[in-house]
Amino acid sequence: MDSQTRSSVLQAARVVQEALGEIPDRAVVLGSGLGVVAERMDKVRSLPFDRIPGFPPSTVPGHAGRLVAGELEGLPLLAFAGRVHGYEGYTQEQVALPVRLCHALGCRVLLTTNAVGAINRLLSPGDLVLLDDQINLMFRNPLRGVNDPELGPRFPDMSAPTDPAFNRLLRETALDLGIGLKTGVMAGLSGPSYETPAEIRMLQRLGADVVGMSTIPELIAARHLGLPVASISCVTNMAAGLSAQALDHTEVTDTAAEVREDFLRLVREGLSRFRPSGETATS
Repeated sequence: MDSQTRSSVLQAARVVQEALGEIPDRAVVLGSGLGVVAERMDKVRSLPFDRIPGFPPSTVPGHAGRLVAGELEGLPLLAFAGRVHGYEGYTQEQVALPVRLCHALGCRVLLTTNAVGAINRLLSPGDLVLLDDQINLMFRNPLRGVNDPELGPRFPDMSAPTDPAFNRLLRETALDLGIGLKTGVMAGLSGPSYETPAEIRMLQRLGADVVGMSTIPELIAARHLGLPVASISCVTNMAAGLSAQALDHTEVTDTAAEVREDFLRLVREGLSRFRPSGETATS
């Protein structure tokens, strides 16, 4: 991210702070059909994406396209109700803007969520998967261009695309809550067409467990900024060639709705329990 982009992000942060007031230090990006978190929040202050300078509006069903600050069962939370994708015609820099905005607003931890197709045959629709690695087949990167060393290194280490301590905490939280939480590798493709059976066979051989069209640019941007990040995927369908059923976006939102209560509990408890480095636990 160059100095011009940084200036745009800071301008957007000022507008958000003026509109929403005090900004929570925990944030979540809500994927397709997973907007239940924002719907259940109270003491809500909301701002549509199109009122944030430089912020691209979401055009995909299941993405409300608004920034919400409030409380989730007493937990102060900043929620991006929806996201944008490269296949909507946006650059990777625009796709990563929510992450950079979180950082500029002072957020100390970020949880991203998404809907994915299962490549690993041990997974089924309705499973929740914690991402512990990624394969970027979007062939784009949000860090391309001039780098601002004040924000992060030119060549950030991606040996752990998501934060190991946060991942460990989420696994422990899921166990405590009796929620099944798998672990897997996500392959990110540009979309918007779904993958072919041959492409899925290729991804299986590459070691991917799930496939999606989002999230990876966000994780790259978060790691560059040093922002602790984790990602939970909701498996909404079996990938092409693994099921006789035709792929359809309606299936994505319908399946996500079926797991919304477990998803809601895991997000709330996980973000509540996680303590960024230097922060002490409170009762």
